[in-house]
Amino acid sequence: MSELVNERSATAAPILEVAGVVAGYQRSQVLHGVDLDVAGGGVTALLGANGAGKTTTLRAISGMVWRRGTIRFDGRDISRLRPDQVARLGIAHVPQGRGTLARLSTAENLMVGALRRRDHPGVRADLQSCYDLFPALAYRRDAVAGSLSGGEQQMLAIGRALMSRPRLLLLDEPSLGLAPRVSLEMFRVLRDLRAERGLTMLLVEQSVGVALDIADNAVVLETGRVTLRGPAAELAGMDEVRRAYLGS
Repeated sequence: MSELVNERSATAAPILEVAGVVAGYQRSQVLHGVDLDVAGGGVTALLGANGAGKTTTLRAISGMVWRRGTIRFDGRDISRLRPDQVARLGIAHVPQGRGTLARLSTAENLMVGALRRRDHPGVRADLQSCYDLFPALAYRRDAVAGSLSGGEQQMLAIGRALMSRPRLLLLDEPSLGLAPRVSLEMFRVLRDLRAERGLTMLLVEQSVGVALDIADNAVVLETGRVTLRGPAAELAGMDEVRRAYLGS
């Protein structure tokens, strides 16, 4: 496995530590000893071909698949926790395919993200903040989620995750199926969230150039194993990464 050194990540304490994690579905093992760290306040991109284990890695962190090994969040071992227990600690997962509740309104979907909160003034303020971040959601707040466009549904999925006030956001292919203009706007919002709120993100993204542009660090998976890791800018300049993922 190749490894590069990033001075920033070396000084920033990791908020998420994944060590020797194996995971999969029923009798099928997908991950074979994955190790990765995510620095607090940073963005780490998780790259790899289809079937490499990227989605399974996010699901293992969230507790959605069987897994063994060590997963620590802010120093606490969460490798045996259920998905609801993981979420309560401040990890929000935006899954591939968005996962909106189609029969509920936009506003009701957003409020689902705040179900565990009891700070009602804060919830109201965060609801307005979501509308400020995504004006299209404000305009369609009373529309049922199933009637929203693909881009609006992705905004809604991210907004619902933000309503829980997460410390770590897991994003699985957020630009999948979106028009380029909508995708660019969504990533602008993610950059703002990182800059203004210090929100930590672990990002799986099909548009590798975009992912490497927003990320501090990147990890490459192949068949459930980490084969390369390092600063995103350096990986973007490596011939093997450019040939495999950037088409040059």
